[in-house]
Amino acid sequence: MSAGATILIVDDEPFNVDYLEQELEDLGYQTVSAANGQEALDLVAADPPDLILLDVMMPVLDGFAACTRLKESDDTRLIPVIIMTALDAMEDRIRGIEAGADDFLTKPVDPRELIARIQTALKLKQAMDRKLAEVSRAKDHFAKFVPEAVKRLVAEDPDAPELGEKREREVTVLFLDISGYSRLSEELPADALNELVERYFSAFLDRIQEMGGDINETAGDGFMAIFQDADHAPRSVDAALALLQATAALNSDADQHPLQIHMGLNTGTALVGSTRFEGARGTRWTFTASGPVTNLAARLAGAAEAGQALIGADTARFLTD
Repeated sequence: MSAGATILIVDDEPFNVDYLEQELEDLGYQTVSAANGQEALDLVAADPPDLILLDVMMPVLDGFAACTRLKESDDTRLIPVIIMTALDAMEDRIRGIEAGADDFLTKPVDPRELIARIQTALKLKQAMDRKLAEVSRAKDHFAKFVPEAVKRLVAEDPDAPELGEKREREVTVLFLDISGYSRLSEELPADALNELVERYFSAFLDRIQEMGGDINETAGDGFMAIFQDADHAPRSVDAALALLQATAALNSDADQHPLQIHMGLNTGTALVGSTRFEGARGTRWTFTASGPVTNLAARLAGAAEAGQALIGADTARFLTD
């Protein structure tokens, strides 16, 4: 899915809608628009788009509530949703993650970043559909990103009631972001940036799984991972170091544009649980942890510099050496 895809623009400011329509239609995308979250839900129900650009502050139904409803519905949860937030609105990003948003755009929107994030979201959706098809052919109902903890529970009892429950437990949360993503979107063509990010993220996801972490969701320039097994804090730090090493190894390729990453890690009690999404193209699981521990991990990631991982005090207390 690329040019020719239908994009739903949800914003109550006519100027913003007109601007986005012009930018996207010039690139060959088809657009439809809605002035609030409820109008967007009605349009999606009548004719689902390929991607949704969703403003936060709107009358009738705000962006967070609309995103939550979209991700709760079997018919719409796999449509990529990019939430548009105000500058440096970390709280919006956290609420967006909890609502199930796939990515974020900062207002005012930079045209090159807009294109890069839209194309990344559409390509990731296409890749996910392809993976689900491959998994179905292999008689396996789970894509690679499904948390191992969820796989074990489903293998033991697909109807286990605890699968849909959220429970308090001690975890370590890792946030990773690509440093200077906006700058990269200006330096590289959108397709080249998409391929670059996918190459790094493939290596990153392997390292997270090797260390016992579960990926919550990936956005265009980052992701959140949850570590909950024994020694989760040391394992998360080992994972962070492995991610930095993987980045350095990939950057050593002279033919490849180098990337830098920054991370934040925090340990504490969170509300943890899994959710099963039954879509037309297969079963998808997400795994989430919410609460102050997640918020602080996100803030630490935001404060970290390129090539740096910041850890919270509670994480540090678990590191014996």
